[in-house]
Amino acid sequence: MAATIAEQRRRALKPRIKLRTVVTMLFLTAICAVWIYPFLWTVSASLKSQQEIFTSGLNLIPKSWLFENYQRAWVTANFSTYMVNTIIVTVATVILTITVTSLAGYVLGRYDFIGKRLVMGVLIGTVFIPAGLTIIPTVQLANSLRLLNSLLGMILVLGGTGDVIHVLLFSAYFRSLPKELEEAAVLDGAGFLQVFTRVMLPLAGPVIATVSILKFLGAWNNFFVPLVFTFSRPDLRTLSVGMFAFVGQNETDWTGMAAAATISLIPVVLIFFVMQRRFVDGIAGAVKQ
Repeated sequence: MAATIAEQRRRALKPRIKLRTVVTMLFLTAICAVWIYPFLWTVSASLKSQQEIFTSGLNLIPKSWLFENYQRAWVTANFSTYMVNTIIVTVATVILTITVTSLAGYVLGRYDFIGKRLVMGVLIGTVFIPAGLTIIPTVQLANSLRLLNSLLGMILVLGGTGDVIHVLLFSAYFRSLPKELEEAAVLDGAGFLQVFTRVMLPLAGPVIATVSILKFLGAWNNFFVPLVFTFSRPDLRTLSVGMFAFVGQNETDWTGMAAAATISLIPVVLIFFVMQRRFVDGIAGAVKQ
C-alpha cells in the first residue's frame, strides 16, 4: 500500500519536474544567446563590407561573404607577426607565472614561519593597487636593465611579478594535501625542490590548469604593458596592440578590425573549451578548502 502511494506521488511530480526543466533550459538558452551575441556579431562583421556594417543593423548574415578581410588583417596589417609575438609572450608568461606562484603558494600553504600573517596581508593588499600606479617604476626599472622594447621585458613584467589570486589558489590546494606525502619523500632522501617538483606539483594539476587559463587570458588580452614596451618597436607588438593598425587619421577599417578580433579570439575559445573541465575542478577544489 505504501509503495503504491509513493509511486503515485512520483508520477504526479514528473510533469512538474519536466516543466521546471523546460523552463530552466529556455531561460539558460536565452542568457547564452545574449552572452554569445557580441562574438557572433564580430564574426559576422568580419565578413561584411564597410558599408554593410552600418546598414545591416543587428543582422548576423552577411549579404556578401568577404573573406579577403581576413587576408588584409593577416598580411597587410601584419597580424601574422603579431600572432607569433603574442604566442611567445603568452606561453612564456604562463610558464613563469606557474613557477613563481606555485612555489610561493607551496611555502605559504605548507610552512609556518615568523611573519607569515604579515606576508599574507601584504600580498592581499596588493590586489587593491591599480596597475597604472606601478607602470612608471616598472618602465624605469626595465629601462635601466635594458629590457624595454623587448619581448623578454614584457614576459618578466606580465609573469615575473606573480598574481596574488594564483598564489592563494596554490596555497589553499597545497594546504589540503596530507603531510604524510612530504614525510615519506623526506625519509627517502628528497630535498625541498625534489619534494615540490616530484611529489606536490604533480598533484596540483587542476590548480595548474586553472592558473594557466586565467593567466593565458590575461596575457593574451593584455593591452597596457605591450603598448608601453613596444612603443618604439612596432614589430614586437601583440595582437591587442596591433588593432591600432586599423585606426587611421581620418577613418577606421572596421571590417579589418573585426577580422583581426576574430583571429585573436579563436585561440582563446579553443583553449577554454579544451581545458574547461580542469578549470572548474581547480576552482572548486581550491574554494572547497
